[in-house]
Amino acid sequence: MLTINDITYRLGERLLLDHTGAAIPDGARVGFVGRNGTGKTTLFKIITGDLGTESGNISLPKGRRIGGVAQEAPGGPETLIEVVLAADTERTALMKESETATDPHRIAEIETRLADIGAHSAPARAAMVLHGLGFNEEAQQRPCSDFSGGWRMRVALAAVLFSEPDLLLLDEPTNYLDLEGTLWLYDYLERYPHTVIVISHDRELLDTSVDHIMHLDQGKLTLYRGTYSSFEKQRAEKQMQLARAKEKQDAERKHLQSFVDRFKAKATKARQAQSRVKRLEKMETIAAIVDRDVQPFVFPGPEKPLSPPMIVLDDASAGYGERKVLSRLKLSLAPDDRIALLGSNGNGKSTFCKLIGGRLEPLSGEMKKSSKLETAYFAQHQLDELRPEDTPVGHLRDLMPDAPEARVRSKAAQIGFPASKADTPVKLLSGGEKARLMLGLATFHGPHLLILDEPTNHLDIDSRTALMTAINDYPGAVILVSHDRFLIEACADRLWLVANGTVKNFDGDMEDYRSFVLDSAKAEKRGKPAPDAAKPKSDERKEAASKRVAQGPLRQKLNLAEARIGKLTGLIEKVDAALANGAFSRDPDKALQLSRQRAELQEALTAAEEEWLLLGEELESA
Repeated sequence: MLTINDITYRLGERLLLDHTGAAIPDGARVGFVGRNGTGKTTLFKIITGDLGTESGNISLPKGRRIGGVAQEAPGGPETLIEVVLAADTERTALMKESETATDPHRIAEIETRLADIGAHSAPARAAMVLHGLGFNEEAQQRPCSDFSGGWRMRVALAAVLFSEPDLLLLDEPTNYLDLEGTLWLYDYLERYPHTVIVISHDRELLDTSVDHIMHLDQGKLTLYRGTYSSFEKQRAEKQMQLARAKEKQDAERKHLQSFVDRFKAKATKARQAQSRVKRLEKMETIAAIVDRDVQPFVFPGPEKPLSPPMIVLDDASAGYGERKVLSRLKLSLAPDDRIALLGSNGNGKSTFCKLIGGRLEPLSGEMKKSSKLETAYFAQHQLDELRPEDTPVGHLRDLMPDAPEARVRSKAAQIGFPASKADTPVKLLSGGEKARLMLGLATFHGPHLLILDEPTNHLDIDSRTALMTAINDYPGAVILVSHDRFLIEACADRLWLVANGTVKNFDGDMEDYRSFVLDSAKAEKRGKPAPDAAKPKSDERKEAASKRVAQGPLRQKLNLAEARIGKLTGLIEKVDAALANGAFSRDPDKALQLSRQRAELQEALTAAEEEWLLLGEELESA
């Protein structure tokens, strides 16, 4: 059991951990949650001994191994499989000793221990972990130096997973992964044989792979049994109980204070008043749970929607120079589409986003799009385009050169930077704040199409929920690339798979895709062909998807009918107001004319409502 005893830690003037503790059972899989900046990573460093504390200590049974992802990714000439195998230091040492040992008894001991720890099956296990994180057999034999920093961090993650420490500490592990690697990690952690503590803002991970939630708030740790959804319910119930208890205590305080104020000056009541003063002093204040409001995201929609289809790809290809990354693209995009792109990193998701977003021209084929199409593009690498010394107000002023200062600051507040943050240099903003600023700048002009490439990195759970709300409220089309399954399920109604050099509709939901990813990994491990993701699971779903573009004119008619209903309702209200104020009581002919006009308007309104209902039913059936 890991025991955190009465820990206190300060970072400058900030008290991150305030005489707090928790007892984590052996074998528990714990999701560690809390707002960004509350001290979660700091606690990991205290557990590993990298940081000291003002008070308290960490207690862990002797001999237990603690493992976490190395801060510096491996980048030497060793192959990936060699790096991962070397993470098991005991196996590495025994294998090396076995090559030089001459004493028969020692050789026997070495071989026995190697058999106990499964040393000879280790290469297969290491390959399995690497494959789950996105490295095929060919990649596993290449040196680490061949890969970018993000891919090398995956190797570091693979190494610690392979070594299977008794206490596994993971800090936002899905930040290194694509959706496919994330789905594999969910499954791996769910079956991990030892204790795990994982800092994560990935709600799906916290609902599928853990059995405890440890919450850090206002310097205090609280351990809950169950998943994140269970934690939310338990915390809400606790919040209600504390609120009632605080209300009762406040009433008692008020009553006692009232008695003291009335009678402390009277000799006959002085003793009773003093007694109540002591009772007030000893009364322990009940602190209600305070949830800090998360600033919402706001994505303004276009002033005028476009007619469908908004974009049509006809046998198009995309790539860089002579190198084709994607080909045989035959797709269309409607003005209200919500599409999530699936597929492993390196298959061309970003290339497709750049093509749709107008940052790449097709190498061949045809891409038809409206001349009035406005696109907003967000990708994590764009955060580097922000000027470190400038402020959110300064960046907005570039887009509003003629606007008064008050209007610029109002816009800054709208995208999440009120007065206290509007003048903060970008270099001092958190990763989540930089992402919020970039999203605000990208969507400033009210685009028809919003392309989001991994928008959740650096966002905590509450901010991700705010992002989900903004996407669902946004009236335009959305193309989403994310490793956050919860966000995809909440926002996307179509799934496109980027694989094998093209993009095709995936006929299934996210649970189908999870099964497909895990089945593909098992098939490749056994040397069998991967299942066909494009194989239709439902003719009805495929037919509905193919008809989506044809629904555009029907949606326009529905919008016109809705606008007509609003106009007629407004006219009827004006006539009713004129009849009600008595202005025409002495002019019966005028009053009669208004009454007839109202009847005609009401008849037209009824017809418009019937048309609206019929169009709605027709659209729903389509």
